[in-house]
Amino acid sequence: MVIHFYKKNFIIVIKRLLGYGYESNVYLILDKKTALIDTGTGWETDNLIKEIEEYTNKIDFIILTHEHFDHCGGAARLKNYFNAKIAMHEEGSIFLERGMMSEFFNARVRKANVDIKLHGEEIIELGEHKLHVIYTPGHSMGSICLYEPNKKVLFSGDTIFLYGGIGRTDFYGGNEMLLKKSIQKISRLSVKALYPGHGEYDEENGAFHIKLAMKNFNLL
Repeated sequence: MVIHFYKKNFIIVIKRLLGYGYESNVYLILDKKTALIDTGTGWETDNLIKEIEEYTNKIDFIILTHEHFDHCGGAARLKNYFNAKIAMHEEGSIFLERGMMSEFFNARVRKANVDIKLHGEEIIELGEHKLHVIYTPGHSMGSICLYEPNKKVLFSGDTIFLYGGIGRTDFYGGNEMLLKKSIQKISRLSVKALYPGHGEYDEENGAFHIKLAMKNFNLL
């Protein structure tokens, strides 16, 4: 685990806190309000809570980049533990609110109410940080990215990864044509730091990885 702490910006980025095996990356943003981006499968929630509480005992928002089990499986327990509000796209909320089965993981997600159902183009204000919600279907129908324009930071979920990696479209709700359109939408942003849902991140050359994804999809 590697943790970068920026005192000036009041942002803590937790790199690969759960990002091993099937667990998604989880990102913690500390500001006037505190946000957790994704939660992992829920199988490692005890460890995740311990890590979070090294920095804060308050989570205001749990923002889910999409409805797949490896990103939202821990949402219900974390919501209850921190009394947080869950925000996710309305297209993915049914998965969490009904506690639907994930065939890939052979597990059922714990039910949780989605407090803020997103459509895209909302701004989640944390204080200094203002996360712009970008609807990016393709990997799933409920996929979003979160963009902080002042810092040129993009949390890309499973839409784009480093080195031109792109999200799978062979799961339920996946759509290759929609993913192409979502990558084109992302390519119009000015991105310095890219924080994907799995694997490594890049704080300096995010635009490079997005351009590689465009090439992989023959969009250049």
